[in-house]
Amino acid sequence: MAGVTGGDAAPVRVLIVDDDALVRAGLSMILGGVPDVRVVGEAADGAEVPAAVAAYAPDVVLMDIRMPRVDGLAATEALRALPRPPEVLVLTTFDADDQVLRALRAGAGGFLLKDTPPAEIVQAVRRVAAGEATLSPAVTRKLITHVTAAGPAGPDPRRERALRLLGGLTEREREVAVALGRGRTNAEISGELFMSVATVKAYVSRLLTKLELNNRVQVALLVHDAGLV
Repeated sequence: MAGVTGGDAAPVRVLIVDDDALVRAGLSMILGGVPDVRVVGEAADGAEVPAAVAAYAPDVVLMDIRMPRVDGLAATEALRALPRPPEVLVLTTFDADDQVLRALRAGAGGFLLKDTPPAEIVQAVRRVAAGEATLSPAVTRKLITHVTAAGPAGPDPRRERALRLLGGLTEREREVAVALGRGRTNAEISGELFMSVATVKAYVSRLLTKLELNNRVQVALLVHDAGLV
C-alpha cells in the first residue's frame, strides 16, 4: 500500500484504463498536477490490464467498465485473483445495480461516476490506496436500495453464508464489521468503539484475513447480506 500523505511518502502509482483516449488524457491531467499521485501508465482495454500491471506496478487501477474486448468487471476479477493485486477504483458513466454489485464483490475498492468532481476523484484515489472504501453518493444509494429490497421469501444462500462467516468472529470483530457495513471510517469507528485508530486498522486487517476478503467494501457487503445493518 503506497503512502498517500506526508512529505517523504512515495506517491500513489496509478494506471488508467479506459477505451476513450480523451477520458484517459483528462484523468492524466487531473492526477498529473497532484504531488502525491503519479500516473505510471495507461491501457485502452481490459485485455491490456495484466501486462500493464506487470509493467508499471501500480498501487491503484482506475478502471472503466464498458470496453470493447474485456470489460472492466472481468479485468477487476482477474486482477483481484493475483497474489498481490493493486487496488481497483471503478470510474464509469454506467451505474446499473448489477454492475455496481459485481464490481464491489469482485474486490473493487471504490466505484465512482465520471461526473465526480476532479478533487473528489483525487481524494478517492488516495483513500483507495490507503485501503478505505470509496463510493459515490449515487452508488451508495443504489447499494442501500439493493439491500433493503433483498428481503427473501424463502432460504437465501447468500444470507446464510454471510451469517455463517460472521458467526465465526469475536464480539469485538463483529462490532467492527458492522461499523464497516454502516460505512464508517477508521476514525469514526475509533470514536464509536473507544479504541485507537491503529487498533481499528488491526481489527480490519484481521477481519480481511479471517473472512478471506480483499477489502473493507467486501466486509460491508457481507454485513449487508447478513441483514445486520
